[in-house]
Amino acid sequence: MTDAVTADRAAASSSPAPRTGPVGVGVVGAGVISDQYLGNLTQFPDLRVLFIADLDEQRAAAQAEKWGVPGSGSVEELLAHDDVEIVVNLTIPAAHVEVALAAVAAGKHVWGEKPYALDRESGERLLAAAQEAGVRVAVAPDTFLGAGLQTALRVVRQGDIGAPLTGLALFQVPGPESWHPSPEFLFAHGAGPMFDVGPYYLTTLVQVFGPVAKVTATSSKARETRVIGSGPKAGTEFPVEVPTHVSALLQFESGASAQAVFSFDSKLARAGFVEIAGTEGTAVFPDPNMFDGDTLVHAGGDEPTVVPATGSTFTRGTGVAELAQAIRGGRRERVPGELAFHVLDVMVSLAESAERDESVVVASTLEPTPELPEDWDPSVATLS
Repeated sequence: MTDAVTADRAAASSSPAPRTGPVGVGVVGAGVISDQYLGNLTQFPDLRVLFIADLDEQRAAAQAEKWGVPGSGSVEELLAHDDVEIVVNLTIPAAHVEVALAAVAAGKHVWGEKPYALDRESGERLLAAAQEAGVRVAVAPDTFLGAGLQTALRVVRQGDIGAPLTGLALFQVPGPESWHPSPEFLFAHGAGPMFDVGPYYLTTLVQVFGPVAKVTATSSKARETRVIGSGPKAGTEFPVEVPTHVSALLQFESGASAQAVFSFDSKLARAGFVEIAGTEGTAVFPDPNMFDGDTLVHAGGDEPTVVPATGSTFTRGTGVAELAQAIRGGRRERVPGELAFHVLDVMVSLAESAERDESVVVASTLEPTPELPEDWDPSVATLS
């Protein structure tokens, strides 16, 4: 037997066996949104939440105690935890890529909150690093895995409105400073109505029509400062760094088109609205920022047909469970990093279009992901 063959066999015998059973999860970021995630992640039998990390380690410890998580501490301790396979990244937008890159370098898969990144370059760097490391990077929103949007997507994909041609998406609110106790970050670089809320609407439109080919946009800022309206900082004035109203025209590779408005400047709230018109009818989707809700199909009669939502109504963290099952099953996850990067590319292109006063071609592309089985339920154990 040659030395080379002996070495190959020794390497093969020493390589770790594929993992089985529930997937270990560590959460980075113990802020307000972590409660929404942990309330679900700790219920899903295909996951084991093992560690919570935060710059404020006392806050991490409090969340760990609250949700029955065995470990807490620093990000470094979390990344050194051998049994943590997925890092759930709930940090502020400006830290998303930094934390995700550290997790990838530690050999961990990543589930991140939106936005995926703040610019194309860092988003591309993260995708490349994950591919080189052989790990997966999935990013919210996972709302389209919920019963509401899954049902709406089935309605369109099975031809109930004919071929989808056009879309309309509206998110118009007065702005979160009236109710949020610390809204400054929502008006800072990387946020605003488009980057903060746009991913829900744009991901939904991409799932219907496929990848965006070109965008045209205008934007505006109602005022240079805003005032916090509630909580301990009420009355505090803070700067507005980004446009607070964006009007967008999207052209898709398929030839379809859509209009979208993302605004913090409207006293008349019209949020959660996505309408898809096809050759044979029009579908009104449930709120793309939610996981439930019926679909209305208008096909020419006096009243629309109500299609009740069918599927899982679990909320944030649903995508983490689906990612874990995909990892164990050796298949592609339904919320891949490529989807999040394309949506980021669309948002950056919209910002560039508004700034330059010209249309911008979107270079990235993707394939929409298939629907979940109607009986898929993250509260049911599938990994033994």
